[in-house]
Amino acid sequence: MGLTRSSVGHSLGAERASVGHADYTVALAGNPNVGKSTVFNALTGMHQHTGNWAGKTVGNAIGYTVCDGKEIALVDIPGTYSLMAHSREEEIARDFVCFGLPDAVVVVCDATCLERNLNLVLQVREAAARTVVCVNLLDEAKRKGITVDLRELSSRLGLPVVGVVARRKRTLSALGAALAKALDREVETKKKITYPSVVEDAVKIVESAITVLEIKGLDPRWLALRMIEEESSLTVRLREHLGEELWHDAALTAARERARELLRERGMTPAMLQDALVESMTGEAVEIASRAVCTSTDVGEGRDRRIDRILTGGPLAYPAMLLLLALVFWITIVGANYPSGWLSTGFSALGVQLERMLCFLRVSVSVREFLLDGVYRVLSTVVSVMLPPMAIFFPLFTLLEDVGYLPRIAYNLDRPFCRCQACGKQALTMCMGFGCNAAGVVGCRIIDSPRERLLAVLTNSLVPCNGRFPAMIMVLAVFFAGSVGGGILPSLMLTAVVLLGIAVTFLATGLLSRTLLKGTASSFTLELPPYRRPQIGRVLVRSVFDRTLFVLGRAAAVAAPLGGIIWLLSNITVGELSLAGHMAAFFDPFARLMGLDGVIFTGFLLGFPANEIVLPIVLMLYLATGVMPEIESVADIGRLLTANGWTAVTAVCFVLFSLMHWPCSTTVWTVKKETGSMFYTAVSVVLPTLLGILVCMAVRGAATLLGF
Repeated sequence: MGLTRSSVGHSLGAERASVGHADYTVALAGNPNVGKSTVFNALTGMHQHTGNWAGKTVGNAIGYTVCDGKEIALVDIPGTYSLMAHSREEEIARDFVCFGLPDAVVVVCDATCLERNLNLVLQVREAAARTVVCVNLLDEAKRKGITVDLRELSSRLGLPVVGVVARRKRTLSALGAALAKALDREVETKKKITYPSVVEDAVKIVESAITVLEIKGLDPRWLALRMIEEESSLTVRLREHLGEELWHDAALTAARERARELLRERGMTPAMLQDALVESMTGEAVEIASRAVCTSTDVGEGRDRRIDRILTGGPLAYPAMLLLLALVFWITIVGANYPSGWLSTGFSALGVQLERMLCFLRVSVSVREFLLDGVYRVLSTVVSVMLPPMAIFFPLFTLLEDVGYLPRIAYNLDRPFCRCQACGKQALTMCMGFGCNAAGVVGCRIIDSPRERLLAVLTNSLVPCNGRFPAMIMVLAVFFAGSVGGGILPSLMLTAVVLLGIAVTFLATGLLSRTLLKGTASSFTLELPPYRRPQIGRVLVRSVFDRTLFVLGRAAAVAAPLGGIIWLLSNITVGELSLAGHMAAFFDPFARLMGLDGVIFTGFLLGFPANEIVLPIVLMLYLATGVMPEIESVADIGRLLTANGWTAVTAVCFVLFSLMHWPCSTTVWTVKKETGSMFYTAVSVVLPTLLGILVCMAVRGAATLLGF
């Protein structure tokens, strides 16, 4: 869930963008959880990240493919249930389909719930010149006893329909052929939804005025419908697209007024008109689905429902959630021990060779120490300490996501957020924050209410991200793995820390919603995707390249130059202390009140660019010479920390302050960009920091009273 180039593709706005050498631009639309991004990846060869929850994609991604010799720019727009937009992602999807002028639109549908998906198909059919329907997940439909008559569906819709199983790339060849064939055709008269007679009469009045004006790129009937229904956000977008001169054309304005007067005369209010449009569309979707879909009566209760009785909503939902989380942490802690030592030994051997090479090149002693003891030693320590836990944790976390369990976590947390007077969608953005807080902040765009969006943005960093997990896992393993064999205790402790982060998120959200950001909670619809067999190969590739290597690369990019800076701070002396020693001494009295020391607090300050490097900085600063120690095992880290006064209380306070302190520089920059406010950016920094200081002080005080 990190922010990577490959995971979000290239940005493409609502208006048609330059697509380079491509002959055509095609929009890929669909409801959330229908496998749209899987289709996109298979056709383009990209790795657009799929999140299995509504609103995960909040921008457009573009990739390129070739179908029957035609070079196509394929635009993966956000998943949406309707073009009648009620959220940011739905507006993005609507704007590209309606105003982006794509040459065609492919609507991906879920064969297991086709009736619901057809509402979007019918809306796109009204707005787009060429539409192709892709019915995905036929294998899951078969397991559930559902059969889709693709020929009958095509006949009823008046559109080309192709059935696929997107995870099997070979099944997509028919989709490419159908798309190429559709692009070859001239625009044909499409089947239309029949609305009540009063609506049809009003549409004809406006449609005749539009036809005379010859407005290109927009279907006249669709445009007439939108003009008489007066949907606010779409009306604003229409005026921008058409231009003020055309919007206020005398004949068109007069036609709109006559149509609205006709509706008023026949007793149809704007609300009634909206209901009539939705009812007609839903009725046709039901009729088409009843003819094209057959469900076997022999199939008993579905597998998903049986599993959800345990994992979702019931009394066992929260214990199951905690058990799975603890299991992931246990596997990570146990598995990370030996690889860390192997990596450290390898880097030590490589360091010897680098030193020989620098000596051969006659590099001066001071420069050699700066490069080897500063830059290289810090960089190698970051890799050896962080890579093993990340390489285990991220695939396991991605596996839960790929199976479809993370949306269940969001469902279980929906009610607590509503009690905090926040939007339940904040549960989704919080889950995204476990991967990357910056990504979680960007994901807050899926929340419609500005107040609730701010609540989610300001509290997102209270859950640990990718960069904080390795240090937390390492410290807990060092100080607590030996007390209970197999790392059970540190696993349970880390689970408790995550739960504390969630609880503090609830607390901070409730506090803000009753003070700085008062208001009432809004409602939303959360669709639970079906449980799916994980694609192990894709999970490994995505977790390694999009998460592990991305986070490690970011940490290394910061750690290398910072290693040199820290070496300078540790070796440039003023009086009897180095510059780093002066910093640590300055913060030490305050840090002691928090159960830490000045070196640890300085490590957090210098680690502002990336949370991943806090622990390596602390290790380096503990050495008076400013040289990173040779770390051959996790036990070596424990001995170094213990020698510098660390106790179990220090370890707990370190983990707690890792959980609650200022966000990293990337997240702070993202908050500023998303809110456009220095005030709220400052709140996002001060709020978790104050909470962290108070909690650490409370733990240190309690430990003192109890004699620890």
